[in-house]
Amino acid sequence: MSATTSFISPDTSAPGHASISLATREHDVMLRAQGLHKTFCLHAQGGATIPALDGVDLTVRRGECVALVGPSGAGKSTLLRCLYGNYLVGAGRIEIRHRDALPGDGERWVDLTTASARDVLAVRRTTLGYVSQFLRVIPRVSTLDIVAEPLRRLGHAEGDATGRARDLLARLNIPERLWQLAPATFSGGEQQRINIARGLIAAAPVLLLDEPTASLDARNRAVVAELISEARAAGSAIVGIFHDEATRDEVATRTLAMRPVLRNDH
Repeated sequence: MSATTSFISPDTSAPGHASISLATREHDVMLRAQGLHKTFCLHAQGGATIPALDGVDLTVRRGECVALVGPSGAGKSTLLRCLYGNYLVGAGRIEIRHRDALPGDGERWVDLTTASARDVLAVRRTTLGYVSQFLRVIPRVSTLDIVAEPLRRLGHAEGDATGRARDLLARLNIPERLWQLAPATFSGGEQQRINIARGLIAAAPVLLLDEPTASLDARNRAVVAELISEARAAGSAIVGIFHDEATRDEVATRTLAMRPVLRNDH
């Protein structure tokens, strides 16, 4: 994949932004990806390889939302999975500005390409959130518990966790009669909204969103766009895939254009 960046946000040199120093902008950086390469090996086809990412660079600051755009096969979802640490890259660095959970701990950079499994899990627990296209949860757990669980894991009081979960479920138009039921039999749109509520409830400093509005009607797309904008306004650094252009235009501050990597079989 080759990539180019375009800005769709107001010019930061406009009045009100002129005082932003380079040092401040660097302090605001939450995610740095440099020189990412990813190739898939098809072992069932004699070890044939498919290139997916070829030298991707990406920097995301607090309060930014970078939308990945490009045709199917350009590597957008692959890039998100690499940024979350689900896929190992062949080369490059993925650095996350991480604050440990213990009181008094400062921020440090964690390179997910070389970090231990323990450090990767710690980053995911407190810093890095990911909303995938599909809800994956333990069967028979209630919808309310699924959404509240990330806050409980961070040590929030039970009342705070369930209260915030109730607020999000209500905003996302999940009927209250469903909150005590497991979501396995819910519609695709209902499951996606539960997935979004779970992914946004902890206000992660870095958020990765893989088509969060894909299964939603116009009413609920508008709610999700509002929630994403609120997360960005609160300082989250966001990278997302938004196939709905109206949602993308509303929430993104800039885009990263991606194109499929050309295979070289020689």
